[in-house]
Amino acid sequence: MKSAELIAFLDCEKTVMRVEISRVRGSSPREEGAVMFVSDGAMLGTIGGGQLEYMALDEARKALKLNKYICRMDVPLGPEIGQCCGGRVEITLTQMDSSARREAVAQIQAQEEAFPHVYVFGAGHVGRALAEQFQHLPVHCVLIDSRSDELDLSIADVEKRLTAVPEAEVRNAPAGSAFIVLTHDHALDFLVTSEVLELGSSRWLGMIGSSTKRANFESFVRSHCTGLETETLNCPIGVSGSRDKRPAVIAAMVVAEVIAALTSEPAVQTSVPAS
Repeated sequence: MKSAELIAFLDCEKTVMRVEISRVRGSSPREEGAVMFVSDGAMLGTIGGGQLEYMALDEARKALKLNKYICRMDVPLGPEIGQCCGGRVEITLTQMDSSARREAVAQIQAQEEAFPHVYVFGAGHVGRALAEQFQHLPVHCVLIDSRSDELDLSIADVEKRLTAVPEAEVRNAPAGSAFIVLTHDHALDFLVTSEVLELGSSRWLGMIGSSTKRANFESFVRSHCTGLETETLNCPIGVSGSRDKRPAVIAAMVVAEVIAALTSEPAVQTSVPAS
């Protein structure tokens, strides 16, 4: 969830229970710290869905009716509740006062600030499709282009940067960022991609194109970037066996690759999990 969504939810709902997975033993649908917010007629977030979430939702609403401040659940995730995770979870339900509401918003905002950055260079068809999908994921997506008319076509809720020198954006990117290069100009693609490789701290780097384009880029690197290695470059991108070249399909395959890289075990160890 986004902090703006939580703020709007809390503004609308007079009484709210914060439902948190406080302990996990074995396998479970969500990790410790996952939360959802429940009022008498609405909810925001998820602790994993299924029967576990239904039971927690029901318990939260009972607690609200009885004006309970705090209660706990200890739930085995087995056949008796129609789930097969095989683990066990403890859930803490707390009625939120004004201080708890402020703390919840601050926590989500802190998580947002810690989101990994994903830089999309090029606001053409595929770039805009990428932005539309990344806006729903726990990343800070930045859509970059030198063409204002193309940026204006994007309706995604992501950061947009208009710049005459897109490659300069690479130099200020946080370590562990992901970069997707698909501008309207092959020479610019090569320049931006070589900047990312030179940076040396990206979590994932991809450049749109074919095997021929990769070979041309590697030739460019040999001629202009002495000592620069290209093994970490993904090019072509979005090649998962599909022959469908529609922008939304390409974007979906690329997003899957990027999110897999950003949520791998090494990446998770250095980031703040989203609730």
